[in-house]
Amino acid sequence: MSLIAAFSKLCVSNAIKGIQRCSQQQFHMTPVVCGEPMKKKKRLDPAIVKARLDRRKKKIEKQIRRLQKNSRQLKPIEEIEKPKELHKIEDQIARKRPPVQLSDEQKESRALLQKDWTRFQRQQKLELHQICRNILQSQNKALEELRLESEELYQAAIQPDENLLTLNIKGPANTPPIKNYDSPDGDYKDVTRKWE
Repeated sequence: MSLIAAFSKLCVSNAIKGIQRCSQQQFHMTPVVCGEPMKKKKRLDPAIVKARLDRRKKKIEKQIRRLQKNSRQLKPIEEIEKPKELHKIEDQIARKRPPVQLSDEQKESRALLQKDWTRFQRQQKLELHQICRNILQSQNKALEELRLESEELYQAAIQPDENLLTLNIKGPANTPPIKNYDSPDGDYKDVTRKWE
């Protein structure tokens, strides 16, 4: 080891054709690489090799026989089977009554009834609008008279009543997506049918 320590301070530089002093970190030893002869190939018994080939041959022949046997068997086609939803739709169509043939008098009476109903609904809507208008006018008149009496009472009266509706709604938070978020993969279940 003392010899290595002595030489560790010296190293040969390619730029300068001489001996130069340097640190121990630049001076190191490489492992010894020795060549070795190639391994001898094992000789197998010809009977073992033939047995392996026979087994492989039998396995392939068995697979061929199985495929030929299944080739005669038809694969079921699921598309041919009628789904339950289609049965329900057919039942609904079968249960439908044929359209009723109305006489001219019945058609006329139904049209008049429809017109009377439309007039009634229009009148009801106009009356409702009139009631709302009257309420707003009386409210505005009361506020104006309150303003003449006291400005403070008027300001207090026009403030919204927060206790009138006690409704608390919590919805999804509107947050931006997280950058570089690696979403977890879901479980995948293979449900492919195999026909063997």
